[in-house]
Amino acid sequence: MSKKMRNAVVLFALQASAGVPAAPTAAANAIMAQNISAQPVSAEFAKRNNIKPYLGNMGSVQVAVHAEISFDVELAGAGAAGTVPAYGTLLRACAFAETITAGASVKYAPVTNNMECGTLHYILDGVLFKMTDAQGTVSFELNAKGIPVMKFKFTGLYSTPTDVALPTNVSYAGFKDPVAVNAANTPTIALHGFAGKVQSFSIDIANTLTYRNLVGYEGVQITDRQPTGSIAMELEDVATKDWYTTIAKGTLGPLAVTHGKTAGNIVEIACPKVQVMDPSFSDSDGIAMLTTKLDVQPDLGNDEFILTVR
Repeated sequence: MSKKMRNAVVLFALQASAGVPAAPTAAANAIMAQNISAQPVSAEFAKRNNIKPYLGNMGSVQVAVHAEISFDVELAGAGAAGTVPAYGTLLRACAFAETITAGASVKYAPVTNNMECGTLHYILDGVLFKMTDAQGTVSFELNAKGIPVMKFKFTGLYSTPTDVALPTNVSYAGFKDPVAVNAANTPTIALHGFAGKVQSFSIDIANTLTYRNLVGYEGVQITDRQPTGSIAMELEDVATKDWYTTIAKGTLGPLAVTHGKTAGNIVEIACPKVQVMDPSFSDSDGIAMLTTKLDVQPDLGNDEFILTVR
């Protein structure tokens, strides 16, 4: 029987520890995802290079197997200030620590140690693809006249797919409607203190996801992160903003983003030290645009990117 791609659901729950799978449920752990792309079996093989008196493939031996999945999630608030957003567990599995200030905000800051992992279920029209000990990376995109999104990629331990009934009690109650990126809803995208006319902005946390399979150990580890970004804005006079000197001198400065105006649906991004690099020009509706890359650096450590939901 044919399977329908849209007849799918993603479930995710944090684990108490590596090696102890969680049991995500459709009622409590459903993820409102889009653009789902799964590689349920990512296998490594060792070539058998035996010598025989004839030509041809000698075969390979499977030496390791894991699973990968990527998907997008809309970036929005949690409905009330101080409430944990439904996507919070995903961020925690991407090496972020969650700090809740009751009635005010929830903040996510990167960590170097004590990282969390989770169990992910991808049910595609009755076929369950499960990965455990999953860790991930994430990027953030805010494009004018678009919906802001987080792009997640997870790597986890492989489990044999099974046939299951598609859940009927799926709840997305924790996910709130996003607001478009535009002049009305996005008060601030300021780079080095300058709030330009921004067309697009992105930051990739760029966690290094390493799957290891050794004697006595199999698991996924985040071994590094190298956050980068990009921004495209209308070209200004040098007198208005001299980006060229900023780039030539390698000057560091802050980045501040505020999206949303209503309490409960406001998200903020703060980066203390950002280096602007590699300028280029392009045409947008006949308007000259300046696009630059961003090198996102920590200040005191584990503070190079702070996401606040309030």
